[in-house]
Amino acid sequence: MTDSRSLLYADLLAAIQNRIQAAQVRAVLAVNAELVALYWQVGQLLHARQQEAGWGAAVIPRLSRDLANALPELKGFSPRNLDRMLAFARAYPDPGLFSPQAVAKAASEGFLPQPVAKTQAEPSLLWQVPWGHHALLLEKVKAVDLRAWYMAQAVAQGWSRSVLQMQIESAAHARQGSLANNFASRLPAPQSELVQQALKDPYVFDFLTLAPTFHERELETGLVAHLEKFLLELGQGFAFVGRQHLLTVGENEFYVDLLFYHLKLRAFVVIELKRGDFKPEYAGKLNFYCNVVDDTLRHPQDAPTIGLMLCQGQDKVLAEYALRGIDKPIGIASYELTRALPESLQSALPSIEELEAELGAGSTEPEAP
Repeated sequence: MTDSRSLLYADLLAAIQNRIQAAQVRAVLAVNAELVALYWQVGQLLHARQQEAGWGAAVIPRLSRDLANALPELKGFSPRNLDRMLAFARAYPDPGLFSPQAVAKAASEGFLPQPVAKTQAEPSLLWQVPWGHHALLLEKVKAVDLRAWYMAQAVAQGWSRSVLQMQIESAAHARQGSLANNFASRLPAPQSELVQQALKDPYVFDFLTLAPTFHERELETGLVAHLEKFLLELGQGFAFVGRQHLLTVGENEFYVDLLFYHLKLRAFVVIELKRGDFKPEYAGKLNFYCNVVDDTLRHPQDAPTIGLMLCQGQDKVLAEYALRGIDKPIGIASYELTRALPESLQSALPSIEELEAELGAGSTEPEAP
């Protein structure tokens, strides 16, 4: 093949692969929707019979056995799962309350779902969430309005069941959009609202293990070393550009701790990391970095660069005063290291050299022939 033919063939192959993968994803989603809808219908039937005939819980084990005898290849109808189906149907008597439009409206009004017109174009969000996610939500989140929020986030951000559990345990709903910021006065609507919802306070870096006396560079190194988990905590849309990114102003060189680009906001995000509490002078430095990024990296179609200052603690009143008069959109949030090692434990742990010496001294097994 000539080079041009090779390129045409590569384009054809890539186009077909993309369509196959998209069709596979649609097929999986369709199967999940049918399965969850079936489970809801079974739960509705169980609930109706219990209400009409006064059947108790004993009918569920019997029903599970009879279904297994009648349909031996059938999976997913254990007594425990039938109990979940019943709870699922009781928790959501009207799936129309959970259309994507209703949940989006709920998110802007305090998470409370409101009924909207049902259309074929807007299937219930209930059918888009995998069954394992529903089981977890029913167990861990008691309020229906909060379940709606986590459902919407799980679908939008592609959370696995384990990630969903982690987000629930870290109270992601309470942290979203709660950071001190000047977005409303520095960005037009709806960009300002989108930026605020894309950021949170506090950030939880419980995947790091740092001593209480850690240095900022250690925090930065740890976040980059665990980049996948860091991106997951940041949220959907963040693309990593670089660490200690060089900015040249005249003959001076400056280094941004972490530089990201947000694919949905279409804007660079400059992140500065500080150990200890927020200080007003930090805002001025971050504002300077955003100015330079805007002038040297931002493309004409990009939105203004966003600054995010992460400190171990921050006084919101102090932060609000510090942001007055700042030109660039900046948010100030705190971060938590929930797995930081206490000094007593840190000093009690053996060093690598001590472990190697101990292992070497204790090895008495003969070498293999």
